[in-house]
Amino acid sequence: MREIVTVQVGSFANFIGSHFWNFQDEMLGLAADPYGDPVFKIQSLNMDVIYRTGETHQGTTSYTPRLLSIDFQGSLGSVSSKGTLYSEGSNEPSEVVTWAGHVSTHASEPQNKNLFLQSLYQEEQDVALTNGNNGEAKDSQHEIQDTDIVRCLDEGVQFWTDFSKVHYHPQSLYEVNGLWMDVKQFDNYGIGRDVFMENLRGEEISDKLRFFVEECDHIQGFQFIVDDSGGFSPLAADFLESVSDEYTNTPVLLYAVRGPSSHMSLSSRKQTVVRDLHDAVSFSRLSSFCKMIVPVGLPSLSRSKTSTFLNIKDENPYHCSAVYAAALHSTSLPFRMEPLGPTADLSDVFGAVDVNGFVQMLAGQSRQNMVAILDVAMPSPCLSGKQDKQSLLRNLQPLTPEVAEDVDDLQAVESMIVHGAIGSGGHRLSVSEVKNAIHGAYECATTRPMFCHLSAARCPLPIPLPFPSIFGNLVGQHGELLGSPILGSSSRGSLDVHSIPMAARMRSSRAIMPFLENRLANLHKFGIERGCPGTELLRSWGFGKDELEDMGETLSKMVRTVDPHSDISSDSD
Repeated sequence: MREIVTVQVGSFANFIGSHFWNFQDEMLGLAADPYGDPVFKIQSLNMDVIYRTGETHQGTTSYTPRLLSIDFQGSLGSVSSKGTLYSEGSNEPSEVVTWAGHVSTHASEPQNKNLFLQSLYQEEQDVALTNGNNGEAKDSQHEIQDTDIVRCLDEGVQFWTDFSKVHYHPQSLYEVNGLWMDVKQFDNYGIGRDVFMENLRGEEISDKLRFFVEECDHIQGFQFIVDDSGGFSPLAADFLESVSDEYTNTPVLLYAVRGPSSHMSLSSRKQTVVRDLHDAVSFSRLSSFCKMIVPVGLPSLSRSKTSTFLNIKDENPYHCSAVYAAALHSTSLPFRMEPLGPTADLSDVFGAVDVNGFVQMLAGQSRQNMVAILDVAMPSPCLSGKQDKQSLLRNLQPLTPEVAEDVDDLQAVESMIVHGAIGSGGHRLSVSEVKNAIHGAYECATTRPMFCHLSAARCPLPIPLPFPSIFGNLVGQHGELLGSPILGSSSRGSLDVHSIPMAARMRSSRAIMPFLENRLANLHKFGIERGCPGTELLRSWGFGKDELEDMGETLSKMVRTVDPHSDISSDSD
């Protein structure tokens, strides 16, 4: 077994994670459904890589994500931090025997379950009654309709748990005591600087991670999803530092994610300086404690080429996080594929690679650039015919911000993941057909990478019920791209689109240069140069001159790694 432990830090990271685990839960359900689509019954895709088997206090076998989630206190909405599987009954406080004085209890009003969570509870109760009545089905008098659930979610998601269909282990959910959801100023690096170390939080978080790591037979790596746009970034950096010390030989693949609110226009120069310094400091520190970092989050997803076939509301994290989660699902598939022999062309998957191999392939070859770009085609176009093959490469668009377009890079290294690909006529392509199509596309391309690794799977991305209605009216039931729009609503959701073909790509390329140069330039302009406006701010964040110069050298080295002839790197030395 080669397990992966996933860690989600911050509000938007948990929004992404909620969608990510919904995809996994949907795949498990479809694989177990005797009447389900056979394409999801893939034996060579090992879900135990990211899931764990356990047992509840009642002796019931449980199957839960190998996950640690960290967020504000109060961020779980109506869901308990103990989860639902391992509840031990009453939440009443036990009698205090060491204190003879007056005891008062202050509790906030519990959040009401929305229609979706009510439907999950109702479904579980019906299953329990069915099992207790010798298999006799029970008709619910108050059945909640799927259309009402979809409408409820599209109009009213407040917490990431509002649309989560997954059971979590009690060790998975950690609320940072003292950080409440209404603290809107938790938006810069300084405010979260000491959070990890205060009140034994670091020990508590590390113990929870240790619980999942110690039950692994042979962990292959950590998958971190970190909200780096506010105060959770320094908490994550401190946590990552302790992880790198304790698990020295275990690679960390880090997705530094950005929610839509982090890209809002700022009204003053002071706010701009604060944000630019936060971005530089955050990226420098996070990248110091991982093997590969992938910045994710566009200023406007709705206006990007990624959303050609999507209808996104930028201000809605429930919408944006769904797209980013779909891409992360795709990039994680090779980590759980079973390695195959010479008959790979006849199988349902191809191109298995573990986290360490993946990181070494992208960050350990050629120029050894540890900053990767994430591209996605959602849904991916038809792969039959010469023109269609080329359209896949054209449709792959970056989810990484500040990326240069049309960069010719002879040292570029790529890893592409294609799953659920559709050919002409709407039939699903075999793995062998996908391999031939992708190889043909690169042969005809005007620019091509130095090396490209391909992973493929026949299973598409399943669209679970709590997925937002973000598909345009050119997307068919199985994700096929239609020649003419479907009449009616311009937005289609899980009741209309059941699965989609996906293509994602991770690449090490010179196209990341604007992202790196902007952070290096802002650190020098606002934090290091004599008389710069951010000196006092950085001092209040706890950074001295030596630390800032070390950060500048770290960023400068990244720039030189990608482009040794860059003017900005030589000017900074």
